[in-house]
Amino acid sequence: MRVVIDDNSGFCFGVVRAIGEAESALKRHGEVYSLGDIVHNRVEVQRLEALGLHTVSHDDMAALGGRTLLIRAHGEPPTTYRRAEMLGVNIIDATCPVVARLQRKVREAYDMMQQEGGTVVLLGKRGHAEVVGLTGQVDDDVVVVEGFADLDAIDYTHPIYFLSQTTQSIELFEALGEEIKRRVAEGVSVTINDTICRRVAGRESLLEQFSQSVDVILFVSGRKSSNGKVLYDVCRRHNSRSYNIEEASEIDARWLEGATSVGICGATSTPRWLMERIAEAVEQLAEVNCLK
Repeated sequence: MRVVIDDNSGFCFGVVRAIGEAESALKRHGEVYSLGDIVHNRVEVQRLEALGLHTVSHDDMAALGGRTLLIRAHGEPPTTYRRAEMLGVNIIDATCPVVARLQRKVREAYDMMQQEGGTVVLLGKRGHAEVVGLTGQVDDDVVVVEGFADLDAIDYTHPIYFLSQTTQSIELFEALGEEIKRRVAEGVSVTINDTICRRVAGRESLLEQFSQSVDVILFVSGRKSSNGKVLYDVCRRHNSRSYNIEEASEIDARWLEGATSVGICGATSTPRWLMERIAEAVEQLAEVNCLK
């Protein structure tokens, strides 16, 4: 059995930076609080919790006066920073620089649309931490769309400024942009600003190639990962024997029957050490089956 780990999978720059900030702060303070899961990967969160990281919600902030709160890579709306200052909470801002730039672009787009009487439209997953932080830049005065079914909520008689959550599909963004331009009233302006992170989006084409190069794909990702859902769908489109797991215990030996090669890949929130653990588990299963 040939077991291959995809070198292009795993933590993106923003996640690496956030986890590095957390680990450094834990060494200094011994205890740090993360506003929401620092990464959408349960196994990695458990590793950091063992080092002293506590995951909290906005409702817990009132009890954190004098303590250290980490803003994860997804970012937060301005109201969170103001509340932390009011409560005496010490902030470590680990917002991904790509997300921080997009937050500024949302504010700029909103100012432009306010002057022109238009609307800011954002491709994103409602309720996702990054989207909450983005729409919160302008008091949630943004139309969030997840797909074609949501386009009816847009006013096509006034200017439109279309952006995207950083981890969305380029293909979907471009298709929605074309449809918005098709629907808009004559003479009405449409600004399309592709704000998808290329460090993430570029993985789609690489993953297509990787998923076709092996018999079976084990895609390692947390259930909450928006990026994981997008990339897993890429695997499934190009390899019908693709399976989404969070950890090694979920591997079903029947998935490997008749296979001579297995590829291990994952989301931008999947640590390398976890993919290596999955690879070891596959090798052990293959060895046991050979012995039988």
